[in-house]
Amino acid sequence: MRRFTTGTVTAVGSRDQRKAEAFAAAHDAGRAHGSYEDLVEDEHVDVVYVGTPHSHHREHALLALAAGKPVLVEKAFTRSHAEACDVFDAARSAGLFAMEAMWTRFLPHVAAIHRTIEAGEIGEVRTVLGDFSQAFPYDPEHRLYNPDLAGGALLDVGVYPVSFAHDLLGSPVRVGATGTLTDTGVDGQSVVGLDFGDGRFASLQSSLWVRTPGAVQIGGTEGYLTTDSGTYSGGGFTVVHSDGTERRYDGFRGEGKQYQAAEVARCLDVGLLESERMPWQATLDVMRTLDEVRRQVGVVYPGE
Repeated sequence: MRRFTTGTVTAVGSRDQRKAEAFAAAHDAGRAHGSYEDLVEDEHVDVVYVGTPHSHHREHALLALAAGKPVLVEKAFTRSHAEACDVFDAARSAGLFAMEAMWTRFLPHVAAIHRTIEAGEIGEVRTVLGDFSQAFPYDPEHRLYNPDLAGGALLDVGVYPVSFAHDLLGSPVRVGATGTLTDTGVDGQSVVGLDFGDGRFASLQSSLWVRTPGAVQIGGTEGYLTTDSGTYSGGGFTVVHSDGTERRYDGFRGEGKQYQAAEVARCLDVGLLESERMPWQATLDVMRTLDEVRRQVGVVYPGE
């Protein structure tokens, strides 16, 4: 935010005052609050970014909205479609902005991918192949392995290729999934097949046990597009036309969260309740797909 936007990190909130102070000191993050309640009541805070574990997104987003603060909620937006509805219903009732922090949707190379497809450069898109996996040592107390914190690969890394496919092809008409659970009962690995109708499909995978390139292949009737490794945070892509000629796009490198921060500021400035690029319905559609994947794989979180 400091390097690329005019926004300011005004305050940080934690359940532990010392942790809040340490974070504020390390990142020059303004005031340090020892509770989330104190943070959302801070009169100098214009919008709250919720970056707690998935298990607490609904609770903390509702806390901020109740205090009159717009929210940017880290992906996956909540544990479930039902919880996402609760947050958006609260935002609508309060007349406040809310958005899922799916920052990939705002990156320059993703905009360039859309322009490439809309220009018909690869013809009609028929297939999307996506992966995102990271190898994490097994620790039942770690948030990614802990069901109490809504752990598992799907909500943490699998949401990226799922959301990417939704962004390109819309909402699927059928979902098929298979996977393997960890000893703690969260998804350690899964493969997801999405049928969007009219001969359009996506095959997506995520895992806590292996590391993969984190790339996307988009197949069209007149060619294909392959993104660089790490596409969900930056990079570029290569277009290969049906005649064998290629075109290269070199995009932004490194993390690009400033783009979603700028979008939040833009929406607040013009009085929007939701972003046109990441509207509420898009988040709800993704959450519905994630719910169905979890159902088929067998992931049930405490309290569901």
